[in-house]
Amino acid sequence: MPNIKSAEKRVKIIEKKTAENKAVKSKIATFIKRFKLAIENKDVTVAEVAFNDVVALMDKAASDNVIHKNSADRKKAHFAKLLDDLKKEVK
Repeated sequence: MPNIKSAEKRVKIIEKKTAENKAVKSKIATFIKRFKLAIENKDVTVAEVAFNDVVALMDKAASDNVIHKNSADRKKAHFAKLLDDLKKEVK
């Protein structure tokens, strides 16, 4: 337990930020699952929409420092490759 009033306030702020960050990460994970499901089902149109949603969420999370920028870029590149491979396979 913090003994100083400012430390008590910081604890409350950290708890709130932790909950917000967890919600963002959970939302990203949900959209990633949707994207991967579309890839498994070989549905290009759904995969493209899901990819755009995932990229937007990751960019926003990276700009807000919820996830690291390099981690977001690496995952986006991986998903882009999966989408390109699917497009080549379907043609």
